[in-house]
Amino acid sequence: MRSPIPDYLLEVLDSCGADAGAVADYIPELAAANPERFGICVATVDGAVYAAGDADVEFTIQSMSKPFTYALALADRGVAGMDERVGVEPSGEAFNEISLDPETGRPRNAMINAGALLTHSLVDGEDAAARSQRVLAGFSRFAGRDLVVDESAFSSEFASAHRNLGMAHLLKASGVLECDPVEVVEGYTRQCSITVSCRDLAMMAATLANAGTHPLTQERLLSRPVVRQVMSVMMTCGMYDAAGDWMTDVGIPAKSGVSGGVIGALPGQVGVAVFSPRLDTHGSSVRGVRVFERLSGDMGMHLMDVAQEGRSALRGSYVSEGEDAVTVYEMQGDLRFSGAETVVRAIAEADHTTTRVALDLTRVYRLHDVGRRMLLECVRRLELDGRGVLVIDPEHTLPPAGSSDGLHVVDSLEEVVARGTDPGRTSP
Repeated sequence: MRSPIPDYLLEVLDSCGADAGAVADYIPELAAANPERFGICVATVDGAVYAAGDADVEFTIQSMSKPFTYALALADRGVAGMDERVGVEPSGEAFNEISLDPETGRPRNAMINAGALLTHSLVDGEDAAARSQRVLAGFSRFAGRDLVVDESAFSSEFASAHRNLGMAHLLKASGVLECDPVEVVEGYTRQCSITVSCRDLAMMAATLANAGTHPLTQERLLSRPVVRQVMSVMMTCGMYDAAGDWMTDVGIPAKSGVSGGVIGALPGQVGVAVFSPRLDTHGSSVRGVRVFERLSGDMGMHLMDVAQEGRSALRGSYVSEGEDAVTVYEMQGDLRFSGAETVVRAIAEADHTTTRVALDLTRVYRLHDVGRRMLLECVRRLELDGRGVLVIDPEHTLPPAGSSDGLHVVDSLEEVVARGTDPGRTSP
């Protein structure tokens, strides 16, 4: 069986693809971007990756670099050390506003440009070149592959970096920046010019969602206190002067970039990246924001929509004994997107040796709407593959109320075995 998740992502792209906004034109290289590009990638904390559209098209990371540089600086300086230099309060202002504390000169947070410039300067390195190399090497480890700087984009952006240069000189004058202002702006611009794809960004975000451990390499790249600090600042400050709307409508720690990317990291579940170059008035991808709103609603991803804690959704799978054997998948707990994805993936990847499959929901105490829809689609696809599907569901949690889905429902495994090739009763 083929997983339904890539098809769902394609449908999301199709539904969120209306034209609106405009590409960033204050940086010549970005002004030449193809506005029709549109891609998405979702990476789970255990390493599964789902992509659709232009997910492998490369573009410059821009401000989506800020959480990861902040993470490196936190690892080098410690949370308390960084708090002395860069604040954590939402500025309520655009990304390029000169937003400094009037008493201390500290930038309000690390997600606005003033804070990002100072944060770059606080990454360990004996000189500007060493700092830039540490940032590039760190980003490469987050992505799981060697990344490079787009030198054309760097030259284009640095040639028009007058406002950032002004901020850096102001930081120097305020006494909070110790390095040469021009070198810092050059290093920060080089940081923003690292090229990535949605696939890279989703894996980087999934590393944050996985408490700092890379989902594929299993290398611990960040400590839990660092990840908690980064995710907290992303949640409150990552979307600039639209942070309040984002928090209420989407509820996922996120960061946007003027190249058209948006990343989100949902703790313990997934990293998501969307790319579409047309921007709104806040400097965020119009279609990217729409996609996140759709995913949050469909998948129950809002951070404040808290699920009850539970163990792994897939308790186990086995083949029953007897002549009319059946492959049984036992589920448990609170079944939301991440749990349902684990079950669907196990079924999709299995080499079934039986003609019948049973989904055992006996131990499922709550079935979220997205989990229900994913399991129903799984049933449909298994049947298209020629397999008989039964649902062990004594509480009838899978069929929506009043629905007649034609599901073959039984109350126990014993009924499955006793019925042999008879698929069982159809749900009312």
